[in-house]
Amino acid sequence: MKRLFALFITILSIAVLAACGSSTDSSGDATNGDSGDSGDSGEKETYTVATDANFKPFEYKDPDTGEMKGFDIDLMKAIADEAGFNVEFKSMQFDGLITGMQSGRYPLAIAGISITEERKESIDFSDPYYDSGLILMVQSDNEEIQSIDDVDGKEVGVKTGTTSEAYLKENTEAKIKAFPQIINAYMDVRNGRVDASLYDKPNVEFYIQESGEGELKTVGETLQGESYGIAMEKGSDLVEPVNEALATLKENGTYDEIYEKYFGKKPE
Repeated sequence: MKRLFALFITILSIAVLAACGSSTDSSGDATNGDSGDSGDSGEKETYTVATDANFKPFEYKDPDTGEMKGFDIDLMKAIADEAGFNVEFKSMQFDGLITGMQSGRYPLAIAGISITEERKESIDFSDPYYDSGLILMVQSDNEEIQSIDDVDGKEVGVKTGTTSEAYLKENTEAKIKAFPQIINAYMDVRNGRVDASLYDKPNVEFYIQESGEGELKTVGETLQGESYGIAMEKGSDLVEPVNEALATLKENGTYDEIYEKYFGKKPE
């Protein structure tokens, strides 16, 4: 009986020691687990970025791969990398993009979006990352339209939901023809179906250079100096990290490299 009791005590002692060992291991695992959890929490968040695939050289789809490319795309990727999150792009019509941002459907958007007081009422913007403006495009032999003062009564092509459409409505008596894609307005100018097109200067100049074939030109001054910003939901926690990342990219030269890649020169 004594032997059985001694054996029972021995087994109990071993069990207690094993339990202590388990507790220590468990504590060690918990520490590792905490590190693992911290690693999990350190995993990069992925945000959907709404964009428009028809705004060269800012954003466009590679016809061979279907991959999104452009100044805005590279800049957004660099900002995300600097700020510590991942991005995936979803392309759509520009007017749908703005609506989606205002409804909070998308956390981020980049598509040459002009910062305006009206838009700031329903969405937040990053600090400006590109200074732009509007410019008129006409056929090369058009002598009637020399500036925005000459478009009253003329048919002018614009892109639906853009600041160029709003500008014409507020400042002229032009006959506005709005298109889902600005390329259609450009082609209508070239083919004589509309008298002119008003749109963002860098895109107009890019189209004339790449596809104008000497048949198109810009006229008048740059109108309504505008700055592009990255759009975010109203009250978004992303505004500060995006601004900090953008500032860092401008300081360390990354912004200049991306700019030169798409515009052939460094920003002034």
